[in-house]
Amino acid sequence: MSSMINHIPLIRKLARREFDQRFRGSILGWFWALIAPLAMLTVFSLVFGVIFEARWQRPGTNVESEYGFPLLLFSGLIMFNFFGDQFNRAPSLVLENVSYVKKVVFPLDIIPIVSMLTALATAAISFVAFFAIYIFFHGLPPVTVLLLPLALLPLAMITMGISYFFASLGVFLRDLKHVTPPLSTAMLFMSSVFYDPASLPESYRWIISLNPLTPAVNYMRDVVFWGRVPNVLEYTAYLVFAAIVLMLGHLWFQRTQKAFADVI
Repeated sequence: MSSMINHIPLIRKLARREFDQRFRGSILGWFWALIAPLAMLTVFSLVFGVIFEARWQRPGTNVESEYGFPLLLFSGLIMFNFFGDQFNRAPSLVLENVSYVKKVVFPLDIIPIVSMLTALATAAISFVAFFAIYIFFHGLPPVTVLLLPLALLPLAMITMGISYFFASLGVFLRDLKHVTPPLSTAMLFMSSVFYDPASLPESYRWIISLNPLTPAVNYMRDVVFWGRVPNVLEYTAYLVFAAIVLMLGHLWFQRTQKAFADVI
């Protein structure tokens, strides 16, 4: 990842410009980063919390969580939106920056980094709204909330690795951009965003555990709601897996970027 280290000022400038462009011309500006997840929260809370009367049980007990379904759902949606935003954009990242492809000296592998930082900034704004609601209704979170960045780190690395793969493949396979939206929706419902995996029959839990979103959402809820430190061995294995995905994705991008100009 030498490009990130050697081009930090350029990455910061491009990320700031992309974040500003995302909301440029809109009346509410970056407040849309708050409105979008809150709107999703309202719809899902109505459907699952009121119509289907979904409830969230405390891990390992039959007692319903005092935090309520909406707040637990909101936290999971923030994690998914961070992943889904980058996941769905990845196939078009290089195609959206054709002018950079033609520049011999431009480090193309910083494009996914810039996009991910924009998604991370949007997630940070959503977390500000989340914690404001959390503190208003429940007071200060447990001290383990300080470990929240560690819960996000492996998911960010996996997201970056996938972005490198898809950004490259999207140049050669233009149909890929039509595949990622339904795939990300499937990953949303087959993760722990809407439910605790422990509530599923044991024979189906392995399917949910294969979703890279599931450990990240579980770790986030552990440190924010339950005051629990993630299992060290499980977290380490997840982090190593994330590092491998990132390394392979970056290597694939570097090996294929020489052909971008010819294809485009």
